[in-house]
Amino acid sequence: MAETNFNNILRDIRNKILHPIYFLMGEESFYIDVIADYIEDRVLTESEKEFNLSILYGKDTDVPTIVSTAKRYPMMASHNIVIIREAQHIRQIDQLLPYVERPLDSTVLIICYKYKTIDKRTKFYKALDKAGQVFIGKKLYDNQVPEWISTYVKNHGYRIGPQAVQLLADHLGSDLGKIVNEVRKLFINLDKGAEITSRLIEENIGISKEYNTFEMQKALGARDSQKAYQIARYFADNPKSNPFIMTTGILHTFFSKVLLYHSLADKSQQGAAKELGVHPFFVKDFVTAARNYSPSKIVEIFSHLRTYDLKSKGFDNESTDHGELVRELTYKILN
Repeated sequence: MAETNFNNILRDIRNKILHPIYFLMGEESFYIDVIADYIEDRVLTESEKEFNLSILYGKDTDVPTIVSTAKRYPMMASHNIVIIREAQHIRQIDQLLPYVERPLDSTVLIICYKYKTIDKRTKFYKALDKAGQVFIGKKLYDNQVPEWISTYVKNHGYRIGPQAVQLLADHLGSDLGKIVNEVRKLFINLDKGAEITSRLIEENIGISKEYNTFEMQKALGARDSQKAYQIARYFADNPKSNPFIMTTGILHTFFSKVLLYHSLADKSQQGAAKELGVHPFFVKDFVTAARNYSPSKIVEIFSHLRTYDLKSKGFDNESTDHGELVRELTYKILN
């Protein structure tokens, strides 16, 4: 798992166990940036960095420049640190192969190859894997994000409840860098050990604790028409903070889990939570929704979600704005 490998790499760096090459790649750039920054901050002192730290950018460099920089010997320091940011822009990066096969032990070369990966079957990949550390940062699935947020907050000495976690996850998505930036804003306003609440999120990040996709799915699940229409009107008036495509995506996930709940043999709180991939606290919402929506009605809802997703993209819809679409969709789900 990326998280496990990530923690192992940071542990080794703390223990001064360094490799001559770190090839950091994958869709999730958060891990890549943290590892590169960790090496930059931890290996050299501030005075040593002046002559022994080089930061190059993929759009502005090439393989010969990287090799010549990596082949420098450290000056009055243990290591020469070379960080290549945005390395995915380097043309023919596999031409680094000769250096990778015979890297300098006194150089730590960190290659940040974001948003993509290289083929594991290539000679270049195999040489990288042999010479140093290859790390693949994988995007989290949506159902993994709440647990990640909860763990991150706990590891930094704060508390957060399941509703506040879900509020952040639904609004911020699976971009870990974005999540961390927003959560750090909350840390500033708290003493260690304090709890991140829905009110604090509303006041500091601008996510309404009453009018958000989490509350929308809860209102729809309970068939609370008044609350659902209130939230739909709020979404219609605030389309930038509540994109229609995000709303339909979250509702599709919610009703998929309601349909799954119908089929569960073990409907106990713990059993259902495990199968649905949710915190046990939220199982009651799926119990309520399952009572209100039969499997056949949920299949009908999926059809509405597909239809309105297409309309939001201009198919069979020449004039209706997204605000009207969210109101229409809410009516279709409830009736």
